[in-house]
Amino acid sequence: MIVQLAGLPCTGKSTVAAALRDHLGPACLVLDKDRVRHAIYGTGHVEYSRSQDDFVVGLLHQAAARHLSEHPCATVILERTCTRAYQIADVTSLTARIGQPLAIIECVCPDHVARARLASDHRRGEHPAANRDFALYQELKATAEPITIPTLRLRTDTPPARSVARVLDYLGMNHAATEHSVPAAEGRP
Repeated sequence: MIVQLAGLPCTGKSTVAAALRDHLGPACLVLDKDRVRHAIYGTGHVEYSRSQDDFVVGLLHQAAARHLSEHPCATVILERTCTRAYQIADVTSLTARIGQPLAIIECVCPDHVARARLASDHRRGEHPAANRDFALYQELKATAEPITIPTLRLRTDTPPARSVARVLDYLGMNHAATEHSVPAAEGRP
């Protein structure tokens, strides 16, 4: 299964991904565009361009396909903002090509929560994407194209355990995480 975590900067994608990975165990692979881009390009060659982002996501998709070919019952979690329709189309095409189910989880939170998280990340200086600030958040929000296929909109301004429980319910995984099936998707409100 591929779980595509979508959402604006600091809406909780990485927190949800880490909690899901902890719950699902070692066969779960988390692939974060920002971290992989930084690992490849370092700070000196990152462009924050569409072409560089798409190239890195292409590598993530290759890694996901390979991991699932070796571990067909595993879960791969992909992290990307997915503010463009083509980005959702790309991951939908990937899952169709490799014969894996897709679940899209859109992480959302109030603007003031994202702003506070961004400020905290900036103070700590730990996130690899140096361009993440509230201005970028607002720009992406203003120009985002809606996700038009079944998606769980996940409020992440709640305790992480609650968010993970909601995701596991959506994925049709009991809390022992023994089955990897996706039920009929919950539509966007």
